[in-house]
Amino acid sequence: MTIVALQAAPAHAASPSKSPLIGRWSLDVSTLPMPPAVRPKRVDLEFRDAPNGQWTTRVDIVDQNDGKMHSESTLSLDATPGRATGTYWVDVLAAKMPAPDVLVMQFVYEKIPRSTRVYTVSADRKTLTETETYFTSDGTPKMRTAQFSRAADAP
Repeated sequence: MTIVALQAAPAHAASPSKSPLIGRWSLDVSTLPMPPAVRPKRVDLEFRDAPNGQWTTRVDIVDQNDGKMHSESTLSLDATPGRATGTYWVDVLAAKMPAPDVLVMQFVYEKIPRSTRVYTVSADRKTLTETETYFTSDGTPKMRTAQFSRAADAP
């Protein structure tokens, strides 16, 4: 399987405390490019500032059968790999914030690269776009884009 890597050149990470990504987001499941019968019922994503310039990400997913998956991680934003906990298919992540409104994350599960995701916030701070890149089992590159809305009680 081809491994996708972020450039190793040094870059200055944005300050997480000033990022419009901070807050809770709910996925518009209708934006997923899959049949409605296999889409999750709900996906909630939360980004938080953490001590020492780190970043916490929390994901809660409810599937069509009301099964729940959860994942949480706290990472440095310098692309240093870190651990994720929970039941979602990710156990190692790396993250970088090249601008306050952009977050790039790599996902690994059981030592196999799974995807790279880029999160961007709209100018009005109401919409989060997730662009996911990954490879199919035959090595074909794929991309998927989904839209999240800021939760009503989030900043």
